[in-house]
Amino acid sequence: MELRDKRVLVVGLGRSGVASALFLKAHGARVTVSDTKSGDELRNEIPTLLDHGITVETGGHGERTFRGQDLIVVSPGVPVDAPALVQARALGEEVIGEIELASQFLPGPMVAITGSNGKTTTTTLAGEILTGGGFPTLVGGNIGTPAISLVERAKSETVIVLEVSSFQLETIQAFHPKVAVVLNVTPDHLDRHKTFEAYADAKARMFDNQRNDDFAVLNADDPTCVVMAQRTKAQVFWFSRQKQVSQGAWVRDGNILFRDGGGQGENGQREIMPVSEIPLKGAHNLENVLAAACAGALMGCETNKIRQAVHDFKAVEHRLEFVATIGGVDYYNDSKATNVDATIKALESFPANIHLILGGKDKGSDYTVLNDLLQKRVKRVYTIGAAAEKIESQIASSKNANVEVVHAETLENAIRKAHAAAVPGDVVLLAPACASFDQFKNYEHRGQVFKEIVRGLE
Repeated sequence: MELRDKRVLVVGLGRSGVASALFLKAHGARVTVSDTKSGDELRNEIPTLLDHGITVETGGHGERTFRGQDLIVVSPGVPVDAPALVQARALGEEVIGEIELASQFLPGPMVAITGSNGKTTTTTLAGEILTGGGFPTLVGGNIGTPAISLVERAKSETVIVLEVSSFQLETIQAFHPKVAVVLNVTPDHLDRHKTFEAYADAKARMFDNQRNDDFAVLNADDPTCVVMAQRTKAQVFWFSRQKQVSQGAWVRDGNILFRDGGGQGENGQREIMPVSEIPLKGAHNLENVLAAACAGALMGCETNKIRQAVHDFKAVEHRLEFVATIGGVDYYNDSKATNVDATIKALESFPANIHLILGGKDKGSDYTVLNDLLQKRVKRVYTIGAAAEKIESQIASSKNANVEVVHAETLENAIRKAHAAAVPGDVVLLAPACASFDQFKNYEHRGQVFKEIVRGLE
């Protein structure tokens, strides 16, 4: 992609937008950035952009801003059906996302990981497996480090491990992962995608540019993933914690096995490690390990290197993260549980006696599906944020839920009420099933606040 002297508009000034603007300017483009946020809200970003000679528009998008551009780069948070973008496409202007821009300049093979839940843990673990296996590796994408910021450090032999979201995949064109991993697909972001089918279709775009010498890694226990296998030209490898697979990773007699149809062992079958060595809680994390091990094996990592990397792996911050034990009560931060399915997985990680903090910004979710687990494992629910009333009504509507609900409004209130009610042996769990943007900057901010308040209880 030739950028010199091209007129490029970057829409949205999140991490990826700022990184894209600086990259484009460094490569000779004439760059304008536009964001609906006010100049005061963007006061930390604007000086750097202006210092680099980038034109900045804040407080909304001007009618003429989108006209006459050679390229428009949109941040993931900008809906692809925004009227200004629809009009720009109608005028023949090219509209891509930051992940697509980066893929045009990253020279080495890519391992791309998506899914409704588990993306960050699996991406981080896959990066550590590949690094431990002796591969020069860089990790980024939706995990927090924009892919475009990896370009200057990447060489042709560097493996790029990327977490990719449905929002990012909506705007790809030539994005081409060597290994494409889909962990699971459950309802999420329906406020943006409108239907589950549209959301699943965005995830499946991962495979559109793969060839028959590439690999698709899919969850054999997830019905939507099974259907997705029909969409790719790549070689399909499965992972499953419930059954043996024809090729891929699965569990038998308490051990993780991998089979690729060739190599060592019977029919290329080799033992990776005992499940008991996995340091992470929950069945969902077993699936994450299976997927990451499969990706590592397909990239050529030795079995003992995979085992060592998994054995040494620490839980990622804000993902079922143990915070403290206070008065015999364990506190866990799962702020990254931003949808209902993630909350289900968190609840399944503890047998009973849970004080659960739910709420935030609703994403069009159905909270009634939580009711069975609430009845079996949860002592009390504390609701916070904008979604509180919806959650309360859907829990109350079930005859089976039969769980006490406390309207706490804020996270601090919820923690203090749970602290007062919990007894030794109980668990206080932040697994909110909602986005964070009603009261916090992002899920990291929410998780950090949770940890600070909890530690202040000691």
